[in-house]
Amino acid sequence: MRILEKLNSKPIGEYELEFVERKGLGHPDYIIDLSCEAVSRALSKYYIDKFGVILHHNVDKGLLVGGRAIPRFGGGEVTEPIELIIAGRATTDIENSGERIPVEDIARDAVRRIIKENYRFLDVDKHVVIETKIRQGSVDLVGLFEKKDYAPPANDTSFGVSFAPLTIAEKIALEIETYLNSKEYKRIFPYVGEDVKVMVLRRKNNYNVTIAAAFIDRFFKNVSDYVSAKEEVVESILDYLVKKDFDVDNIKLMLNTADDPDNDIIYITVTGTSAEAGDDGNTGRGNRINGLITPNRQMSMEAVAGKNPVSHVGKIYNVLAMKISNRIYEDIEGIEEVYVKILSQIGTPITDPQAIHVQYITSTNTDEDTVRTKINRILDEEFTKENFQLLTKEILEGKYSLF
Repeated sequence: MRILEKLNSKPIGEYELEFVERKGLGHPDYIIDLSCEAVSRALSKYYIDKFGVILHHNVDKGLLVGGRAIPRFGGGEVTEPIELIIAGRATTDIENSGERIPVEDIARDAVRRIIKENYRFLDVDKHVVIETKIRQGSVDLVGLFEKKDYAPPANDTSFGVSFAPLTIAEKIALEIETYLNSKEYKRIFPYVGEDVKVMVLRRKNNYNVTIAAAFIDRFFKNVSDYVSAKEEVVESILDYLVKKDFDVDNIKLMLNTADDPDNDIIYITVTGTSAEAGDDGNTGRGNRINGLITPNRQMSMEAVAGKNPVSHVGKIYNVLAMKISNRIYEDIEGIEEVYVKILSQIGTPITDPQAIHVQYITSTNTDEDTVRTKINRILDEEFTKENFQLLTKEILEGKYSLF
């Protein structure tokens, strides 16, 4: 079923109120998403190298249990480590071969590697305990997955959702967090930790931006140092937004608003993440496929991280919905906003979804027949076996941020 529907409404950016959230690299929900996805990619690579095909796995049930830490000026200590628990299913044995796949070792190594690569002050040997609870996949799902006509059957009945384009509020949230967690920024402002959360409230053309950024204690001697550093960070963000052509006259930036310097209450951490001191995380509670949490938009609540990139529509269809919505917006003149929803049915080839629903807003004087013809052409091009193979490859290569 394919439904194309013109919406008689205005784009989200023209409504009076809008909320947008971005949970950054060091947020506990992001850390556990990143860890689950790292395990999926490591398993996929192992399966391909060893057997020439990605075998069944889904490691999308993760939990981060926050630790305990005592931050102090000049450098504090972590007194109880963060626990990362990765759970799910994977192919651990190959029938009739006697070969056992070291799934638990692959998973732990993947998490260790991703922590080392992304978190400067989080010592994976001292500050993190990694637990894996990965069991053999159920026989029926494994059997479905291993049919090799390579239009693999969906291993879930689920849906993917995305939209285009991003509003100004959405771009602000995304730009600020990615800038604060860029290597360039950390070189200039090393005291800003990876745990950055951005919340944007737009009312008409005015933007209130609330940022929580975990500063790192070892870089400060006292509260005064910290307050000065906050001012530098706010200035740097405004300068960056100007360079990115945002109108900063309508943007109000607020950083670490829970601070009370007069009573020595400030946001400093030992490791750069609130996970060190009791803030927990769950896979799928963070950003959606486009890297944002957007309550004004249509969204899927599916956890993308950790699902296999071949047959699990909770991952594949969300990525594809994002890809299609961007293509429709960029390639078809007159499209102002577009939403794409794709629904699977377990056991049915992923190239043949139960339903594709495309809703769009067009500018005036747009030829409706031309728009529909071009949308159908894009859908025909995207729903092929070859394109799904390419999509899997691109996911494993990290072309899509996923969260």
